[in-house]
Amino acid sequence: SYVDSTMTKTLLLLTALSLILGCISASSSSPPTASIQGRLRLPDPAASLNSTRITLNDGSFTTYTQPNGDFIFHRVPPGVHLLDVQSRQHHFSQVKIQLLEDAMDSPKCIEYVYPGAPKQAMPHPLELTAHASYEYYEKRQGFSIFSIFKNPMILMMLFTGGMLFLMPKMMEDMDPEQKEMMQKQMEFQQDPSKMLSSMLKGLTGAGDDDEGDSYVPIERKPSAKAGGKTVRRGKRD
Repeated sequence: SYVDSTMTKTLLLLTALSLILGCISASSSSPPTASIQGRLRLPDPAASLNSTRITLNDGSFTTYTQPNGDFIFHRVPPGVHLLDVQSRQHHFSQVKIQLLEDAMDSPKCIEYVYPGAPKQAMPHPLELTAHASYEYYEKRQGFSIFSIFKNPMILMMLFTGGMLFLMPKMMEDMDPEQKEMMQKQMEFQQDPSKMLSSMLKGLTGAGDDDEGDSYVPIERKPSAKAGGKTVRRGKRD
């Protein structure tokens, strides 16, 4: 029994030593980490900011702001990280953070107002102020008398009424022949069939008066040498 108890104590000591050595080796081999912290602000100090989601590297690290706008990321490894503010109400800058193993306590931060914008350095802890607010709805415009004139039908009606008012005055200064031509054109416009028939008559030549001039063939009689004469009949009036 004494031997069994001694062996049991020895096994326990060996297990404890292995665990201690494993923890020491793990702590010595793990890379250093750092914390990234900052605060979100609104242009109006009196306005309240709702809890906002903030991510690193498209969601590899996630945190939320506190009621006063503060946020913090714990155990961030060395490297280059991209911080985005996932706000549905306000637009914040995008920040690129570089953590070096030799200087984990002093990260280098570069601010981009929007993707592709000129970069500018900023200190750590971060102070991010909203640049603009998102507008998802358009305000309904009230009634305006000028909106009526944007309707094409209203414009056509006004133009037609103006022409009806001005045409008689314009025709008063015209010659009788011009008035007659204008009236014919207006008749053609009112009755398109007349305009088409006149165009066809002009093309085919069938528009001559039926009671117009007609030509009579020339009758030839024996010449004067044969004692006769030639009679030529012209147009018949």
